[in-house]
Amino acid sequence: MKSMCLLMKVLLGVVCVSVLMNMELVTIAQTTNNKPKPVILDTDIGDDIDDTWALGLLLKSPELDLKLVVGDYGKPLYRTKLIAKFLEAVKRTDVPVGMGIDTAVFGDGPQADWVKDYNLNSYPGKILPDGVGAIIETIMNSPEPVTLICIGPLPNIAAALEREPRIAEKARFVGMYGSVRIGYDGTSKISDEWNVRADVKSCMKVFSAPWPMLITPLDTCGRVNLSGERYKKILNSEDLIAKVIIDNYRIWNSKTQKNKNIAEERSSTLFDTVAVYLAISQDLVEIEQLGLRIDDKGFTLIDETAKKVSVATQWKDLDGFRDFLVNRLTHNK
Repeated sequence: MKSMCLLMKVLLGVVCVSVLMNMELVTIAQTTNNKPKPVILDTDIGDDIDDTWALGLLLKSPELDLKLVVGDYGKPLYRTKLIAKFLEAVKRTDVPVGMGIDTAVFGDGPQADWVKDYNLNSYPGKILPDGVGAIIETIMNSPEPVTLICIGPLPNIAAALEREPRIAEKARFVGMYGSVRIGYDGTSKISDEWNVRADVKSCMKVFSAPWPMLITPLDTCGRVNLSGERYKKILNSEDLIAKVIIDNYRIWNSKTQKNKNIAEERSSTLFDTVAVYLAISQDLVEIEQLGLRIDDKGFTLIDETAKKVSVATQWKDLDGFRDFLVNRLTHNK
């Protein structure tokens, strides 16, 4: 009987050790699977306000590890100052800031008052004068594929592909581009969407590169706004990132809209936030694999012979996304 009891204890011990080891392996696997994805944000922040919201959402998303933010489509000093001051204001100066190439788009924009006294030399983090080079270096030196989130015209990315085509083998492209079946303001006629139309040649080059692509066109991102109780939660939030977004939105509103009180009532259309969401999940949207061709006028046309792109063409749950956005921006990670 004693021998039997001893044997049972030994067997029980083996089982317990085995269970603990399996639990540890599961934990390790979950940790690995949940490891944040390295991402780069390429943005024309400082023109429309939705880029500012998108940057805030990205910083509030623990699934994403922001390695670099680069201003795109000219105005390099203005955009770099906006990015740097935002990151400093929300205590994220660990993120390097790259200056985009200096295109023919000069000057500043409607958020200039927010950075008029900001000195880039005071930024505690890294300011990288060659933003295109920084994009290339970040992608090529990453031990795992980088997600390149693009939410503006694409001269930086076209230049990066020209300089180092292999980045397309080590990155995936997620962005806000085009109009597939629905145009601006929900019209049934497709639009020459701004991010494409502003620099058609660069967009053509980027869309023809061999990386996997996932985009939100106007069909989905053009429907995103916040109002009512959802917007009030952000407007009245004490969260640091939400407060910085609203500060910028008020300035932008005062410079661009006839109704100077819109920022107290509702958001503008938050196109670019959907691109950040797609880098995290696609659960709330319908994804179609479509051949897309960009024409010379900046229209994004369905063409079965063109490269296949993953396109978020419809919402499964638009209100679910609005709730996701509010919760992310008003709660700690």
